[in-house]
Amino acid sequence: MKQNLRLNLSAGIAAVLLSLLLVGLKLWAFTSTGSLSIAASLTDSALDLLVSATGLLAIFYAARPADDDHAFGHTSAEDLAALSQSVLVALSAAFIGVSAVRRLSGGVSDGLAAEGLGIAVMLASIVLTMGLVWWQRRVAAKTRNRVVAADSLHYLSDLVPNIGAILALFASSYFGLHQADSLVALAASAMLAFGAYRIGKGAFDALMDRTAGPETIATVREIVGSWPGVHGFHDLKTRTAGSSIFIQVHIELDGAQSLQEAHAIGAGLRRRILQAIPNAQVIIHKDPLVPGQKQGMQGSSPAI
Repeated sequence: MKQNLRLNLSAGIAAVLLSLLLVGLKLWAFTSTGSLSIAASLTDSALDLLVSATGLLAIFYAARPADDDHAFGHTSAEDLAALSQSVLVALSAAFIGVSAVRRLSGGVSDGLAAEGLGIAVMLASIVLTMGLVWWQRRVAAKTRNRVVAADSLHYLSDLVPNIGAILALFASSYFGLHQADSLVALAASAMLAFGAYRIGKGAFDALMDRTAGPETIATVREIVGSWPGVHGFHDLKTRTAGSSIFIQVHIELDGAQSLQEAHAIGAGLRRRILQAIPNAQVIIHKDPLVPGQKQGMQGSSPAI
């Protein structure tokens, strides 16, 4: 466990440090070139910094036990941070989009400055990002940490606006297509707006105790329904909070067996669910099945 924690922390710290470096490089490139496509990529890197910092905090929080004031942990702080991030990203996307539209509608055709510098910075950004994704995926494969895995996918998607910025700078420098920068920035702003909506909706749903995804619920149903000694189950409830999933289920056991036997069945079932869903917190309630009683319906309700 300690080795996994060290690996997860190394991936989280590497992501934060790389984001800081990329924000600095892209800010320098933007002030030197005036490229809106680089500005869009800069905004995306700033988002990466916020997301990676939140992920790093989540890893720290996951290693801490619950306290008296937060019996279910502190994972909802991730959702509050994500909701704030989505608002900032949406505002940034709107600013970049409006700036791009104004350039296009105003017929601005002034060439960009220092395109070579901008291209060099964006190429370095791509190489560094690919290195980070490689390390994150190695860590996620070993530790099965969902925060690290999600962060690696996020950085992988960042390669698209970076490549777009390079194409815009190349078109401006070698073909005089100066408006390509505004077009790329407009497309990037749309991508940022969509990302802000997705992050914001996910955070809002979690804060409103939305149920876990259908695949997670199906996995729990399959495990509980086929577990030895379980004659049925009911009141399966789930909710999400940050990177954690809370699962509660009532299982029906033979009422004639000993308490120790019933406890062993419930403990084994809980371990199996945690094995399949490592970021879950599981509560299992045991109900005695009265002789002659029908097995319980395999139902679920929206939230705990």
